[in-house]
Amino acid sequence: MIDANHPALKSWVEVPKGSDFPIQNLPFGIFKTKYLSAVAGVAIGNHVLDLVYLHENGYLDGLGLPSGIFNQKYLNDFFALGRKMISTVRNRVSELLRHDSDELNAAVREIALVPMNEVQMLMPVRIGNYTDFYSSEEHATNVGSMFRDPKNALLPNWKHLPVGYHGRASSIVVSGTDLHRPKGQVKPVDAELPVYCPSHKVDFELEVAFITCTETKLGSSISTKQAEEHIAGLVLFNDWSARDIQQWEYVPLGPFLAKNFGSTMSPWVVTLDALEPFRVKGPDQLPEVLPYLSYDGPRNFDIQLDVFLQTEKSEATTISRSNFKYMYWNMCQQLAHHTVNGCNIQVGDVYASGTISGPSPGSYGSMLELTWNGQKPLQMPDGSERKFIEDGDTVLIKGFAEKDGVRIGFGECKGKILQAI
Repeated sequence: MIDANHPALKSWVEVPKGSDFPIQNLPFGIFKTKYLSAVAGVAIGNHVLDLVYLHENGYLDGLGLPSGIFNQKYLNDFFALGRKMISTVRNRVSELLRHDSDELNAAVREIALVPMNEVQMLMPVRIGNYTDFYSSEEHATNVGSMFRDPKNALLPNWKHLPVGYHGRASSIVVSGTDLHRPKGQVKPVDAELPVYCPSHKVDFELEVAFITCTETKLGSSISTKQAEEHIAGLVLFNDWSARDIQQWEYVPLGPFLAKNFGSTMSPWVVTLDALEPFRVKGPDQLPEVLPYLSYDGPRNFDIQLDVFLQTEKSEATTISRSNFKYMYWNMCQQLAHHTVNGCNIQVGDVYASGTISGPSPGSYGSMLELTWNGQKPLQMPDGSERKFIEDGDTVLIKGFAEKDGVRIGFGECKGKILQAI
């Protein structure tokens, strides 16, 4: 067991019951305050620990960290030091925060700990490249059944490779950022020609994304065995979609305007180390995958995922409860397939899972599935109904893993849809 993961660990920082951020988590993020520009921090309970202060005052000495590594707008340079250094820093922070440690005296604690209600969370990484996969068998089957043939819902290649597409990195925003309803071409069912209008079928997609912490050379590839050494950690992800625009444009090259108007990402990067206790076996893969996609040991993670929908007139209501463990293709397979052709990766690249749907209707990860393309509207507490996301609606995604009394959470992935402009 990794020392920093031990269930018995307690912190001198008060951690409320049910918090996403106990001492066993310690995710990394970028924050600013009224007095601080963008700097790196670690979440603990309802506070953020200022890594710049710790580093500049000698509390991280001996780890081999470059000067100024945390006094930056993004975590890219820190992540570029690799999985081993990320683990080393997390372990050291854990030592400083343990209930029996007095290395940080009262004066230091007052300065280094910042209440979360006084910070603004920013994008954790500078994203150079973004890939979105399509790796949930249940989701792919639902969509195939809806728009093609229920008897042949999956396309012939789906169980042979992790399907994906390259998305738009520039329109990925941090949790709490509002997005405007996209406009584009839509072809009504009873029309001969398309029309230009705001999308009538804005949707969320429940996803989890991993972020890479290495640079590879063009022409090289990463094996499933090596893959996790290239991954810094995970975030929650909402790949907003405009289903009516998507349906008209996606043939023959796939999603374009239907996806690139915005995606929402949670601000805290939860390390793979913190998620180590929550590994589980993934679904059986039949037919047998090609050798470069084979892997050993459990590579899925048992992370509960909840989606809430809040209208302008009603409080947040749970509309989906799913789990990351349902993914047919795991992260190691995704990264191995992504690079098998020699595609190089960069630090801070984001790789989203694709919509995560479970086996039951209540675990579907999109409005498209929850309402079966609008045929079965969701009833909201204010008496209204929802086929898709309307102006003023807020979608909130939360996720956590729990075992042996320890809860490792991700915080919020939250976004509101405003009217088209």
